[in-house]
Amino acid sequence: MDTEYSERRQRQRFLAQRDGKPCFFVLVGEVRIPLIDLSLEGFAIPADAGVVPQQEFDFVLRLSDIPDKIRGRARAMNKVPGEGEGQIGCRFESFEREGAADLKEWLTAHVMTMASVRISEKEAAAIVTGRSLI
Repeated sequence: MDTEYSERRQRQRFLAQRDGKPCFFVLVGEVRIPLIDLSLEGFAIPADAGVVPQQEFDFVLRLSDIPDKIRGRARAMNKVPGEGEGQIGCRFESFEREGAADLKEWLTAHVMTMASVRISEKEAAAIVTGRSLI
């Protein structure tokens, strides 16, 4: 397990839950894995999900309440200590078709849905594309 960890993502990360339940999932092969967090740059999954640091893999990203899919390729970057076995941080390497634009749209809608105060789509998009607050 990595004992020295530094955040690599430059964009804001968002918890991949709604009402305390996972809402974003990634398919790696035939395995459906709930995401811990998601950003325009990557995502985190439980460390026991079957990928190891530096492994590159094809993925299918899903949002629980819509039939659309985002396909691409990601790389497992590091293992981070945490609850249970910890988590694996993954970076997007590439997207098929309009995957990057679709991800921005999904995250913008997610931010608007999860905001404790009403925000506009423009404000939500600025949060999604903005620098990490962590």
